[in-house]
Amino acid sequence: MFNNLFYPERYHGHGRKPPFFEGWYFKLVDREENHRLAVIPAIFKHRDPAEHHAFIQILNGLDGTATYHRYPAEEFYAARDDFAVAIDQNQFSVREISLDIQDKQRTVKGKIALKNTQPWPVTWRSLGIMGPYGWIPFMECNHGVVSLDHTLDGELEVDGERIDFSGGRGYLEKDWGAAFPAGYVWMQTNHFDTPGTSFVGSIAIIPWIMSSFPGFIIGLWHQQTLYRFATYTNAKTVHLELKDNQIHWVVQDDQYRLEITSHRARGGLLYGPSRESMTERIGETMLATVDLQLSKRNSAGQILFRETGRCAGLEVHGDIERLLALQR
Repeated sequence: MFNNLFYPERYHGHGRKPPFFEGWYFKLVDREENHRLAVIPAIFKHRDPAEHHAFIQILNGLDGTATYHRYPAEEFYAARDDFAVAIDQNQFSVREISLDIQDKQRTVKGKIALKNTQPWPVTWRSLGIMGPYGWIPFMECNHGVVSLDHTLDGELEVDGERIDFSGGRGYLEKDWGAAFPAGYVWMQTNHFDTPGTSFVGSIAIIPWIMSSFPGFIIGLWHQQTLYRFATYTNAKTVHLELKDNQIHWVVQDDQYRLEITSHRARGGLLYGPSRESMTERIGETMLATVDLQLSKRNSAGQILFRETGRCAGLEVHGDIERLLALQR
């Protein structure tokens, strides 16, 4: 629906033909940072209707265990004029998530309220984090940041253990389209010494007509200002290096320079969408850290922000060699 272009958080799959997927990523970290969960409700539409299904993935960010809870597609509901999604007895919105998962893999029950959410701004010129690319109907994968940072209130019972998330912090984003990129790097953290600061960044192989290019999008929300670096803002990647233990990424535009060093850590395996199935295995950690330095590109090189983000999500997946080759 045309109107939903201005609401990235809403479900975009009404009337969409397969292959198609759409999923939301709820990151939950308690106040003491002793518990970290990713909750991912989604729908997958296959060319074979028998393979249509909804699912909820749960990732324990501390021990890396991940579970995939599959439901018939008929158990998936999404409103047309609001972000309101339900899968069986589980409900999701920008205000609250309510979970009631009970199967052989895992039991997760409870409610978490999302308070003081901070959405990525949406305008006619820039449809959220996708910018002007949000207007292009043939993008392989679309991305939306529903809330850069918010507080949590409530508790979950996970396999018999009660976890109080009250006073913790959360983050909420989503993806939809035909498939994940063939190769990409994604990182996110909103746990800095300066409260309310949030960072998300991704660089990926973007199919484009008969070719492809390395597109990137970065947002740093700090002191009520959103610093954006993206392909569509004419920012440039000055340096990108991936090692076994860290990622070093430097971007800049006419005004600012952002230096990023992400320290990799062990994680778990999630299922990701291709055009044919939901069997692609994607490694994700919630134990990474991200060192950031934002400075002005003037003669003084004034440093505006320099801190380390904790509880960071990090994914490095797919054809990274090709991604790096395109970047060169």
